[in-house]
Amino acid sequence: MIGRRPVDTFAMHGIVSAVKVRLLVLFVVLPAVLAATPAVAQTPPAPAPAAGIAKYKLHSGLATKKMRYFAPQQEVVVFGRVKPALPGEVLTLYAIRGDKASKTVRRKVKAGGRFVFRFKVGGPGRLRLVIKHAASPLQVAFRTRDNQITVVDWRAGAGERGVKVLLLQRALLSQGYATPVTGYYDDGTARAVLAFRKANELGRDGYAISEVYGKLLRDRGAFKLRYPKAGKHVEFDWSRQVLVLAHGAKPYRTYHTSSGTPATPTVFGTYRFYLKTPGTNAKGMVDSSYFIRGYAIHGYASVPAYPASHGCLRVPIPNALQIYNWVDIGDPIYLYE
Repeated sequence: MIGRRPVDTFAMHGIVSAVKVRLLVLFVVLPAVLAATPAVAQTPPAPAPAAGIAKYKLHSGLATKKMRYFAPQQEVVVFGRVKPALPGEVLTLYAIRGDKASKTVRRKVKAGGRFVFRFKVGGPGRLRLVIKHAASPLQVAFRTRDNQITVVDWRAGAGERGVKVLLLQRALLSQGYATPVTGYYDDGTARAVLAFRKANELGRDGYAISEVYGKLLRDRGAFKLRYPKAGKHVEFDWSRQVLVLAHGAKPYRTYHTSSGTPATPTVFGTYRFYLKTPGTNAKGMVDSSYFIRGYAIHGYASVPAYPASHGCLRVPIPNALQIYNWVDIGDPIYLYE
């Protein structure tokens, strides 16, 4: 054809081949390049909420193996720990009376998973305690086992038996009063209650009134020493008519005592024991420990709740030997109003 250049078949074939080669290179090289290119940053998925478990103990009231007892309106203290520890998570304590929660207290978990609840119980009756954790982004929902407590308004007297007497005796002993621990309210228990009531100005009787239980259930009522830095010593408080054997700042034993009458008063001051005579003498004094002249601590048949002696410190005969064995020659005694 005039005016048109003939097509070079071989040239066209070469061009097509070159294009194919370049496409092949793109298919082979491009994926490798893309693979080597850093991926675009993505937000990691949120961790799944952690499982949780909580254990706790009650650190107030008086307890047997099966039950813990509290006085009306007493503060209950609950210490516990959550595992795993996630500080800031919220726990709720429910105190359930019957079918209703009488108390609801919320607290945050502290460092180490620790938590503390404090609340006051109401009147007498049984309560069921449970601690719950509502599900959160960090921790799943869980609850503790139920724990029952009983609020009591107890009183006790001579001849009674049972848990309330046993707990009374244990608590008196822990506060430093000389008592048997048998679960039976005998004369020894009555003497300890009398000493407790005298020391706490609750009257002068051997009957355990509700105020006695109220103090003991709150871990209170130990005699407050006037000379807590005196080491091993004896104190006699004339106003309360009690004798106290003390180890440093803590009373070891506190006893019901009767001192001298106004006509034959007991001396006041600081003395040291200089003589001890065992057994019963001609005046009916039993296991005597003398601290100045003829003044002594001794057992006697009559020990009323008021001053009645000739100047000595009378103690009940069943307590006399224990006091006699505890006192050493040279120990100080402090006698004060």
